[in-house]
Amino acid sequence: MSVGLDIQNLGKVYHGSNGAVHAVEGVSLTLAPGDFVGVQGPSGCGKTTLLLAAGALLQPSAGQVTVAGQNPYALTPEERAKFRAANIGFVFQQFHLVPYLSVLDNVLAPSLALLQPGVEQRARELLAQFGLEPRAHHVPAELSTGERQRTALARALLNRPKLLLADEPTGNLDRDNAQVVLGALADFAQGGGAVLLVTHDAVAAQCAQRIVRMKEGRLVMDGSAASDGSSNA
Repeated sequence: MSVGLDIQNLGKVYHGSNGAVHAVEGVSLTLAPGDFVGVQGPSGCGKTTLLLAAGALLQPSAGQVTVAGQNPYALTPEERAKFRAANIGFVFQQFHLVPYLSVLDNVLAPSLALLQPGVEQRARELLAQFGLEPRAHHVPAELSTGERQRTALARALLNRPKLLLADEPTGNLDRDNAQVVLGALADFAQGGGAVLLVTHDAVAAQCAQRIVRMKEGRLVMDGSAASDGSSNA
């Protein structure tokens, strides 16, 4: 079976003035192409640490992460950056747009690592898809909150990644914009991509096919979204 994301016995320890903090311990999780998995749990349970490690942004202390058949942490930093640009898209609650770049240039930013042909046409198609064409030459400060998140989503999709990682992507959005984002994540999965969504929003979580719950750095549940009627605060 083809695997989009494979996490085996993942551990992450942070060392601080008060000693070691085990943010994630012994987590194993596999997503095949087409899987849409939601991650829920209380604040501080390790959800975001898991997502960052899955996205080749945070070196694990233990275990292994494989994305599209490759361990990104076996690569050099430069190779890892290119690997992320080619295979992983990120959508965060705080958008992380470059403030002095236009919407179009923000969407094009992941192409700097790959230099693929036809990338500007691809970017403009995504702007049209998300209703951002009139804003193409505006900077983020001139956008609404929903427009900023749609820009971030277009950026995440630019290089046709195999894996989308979304951390509270609807946390700052109204219902209509949230539905746009969640619909795009679902469409991506239906098209054969893998989606890992961290969310406190029970409505957003119900868009996923599976829900996994974390507590104190560990997975405590893994089941279908349809069978899980509980919500998470």
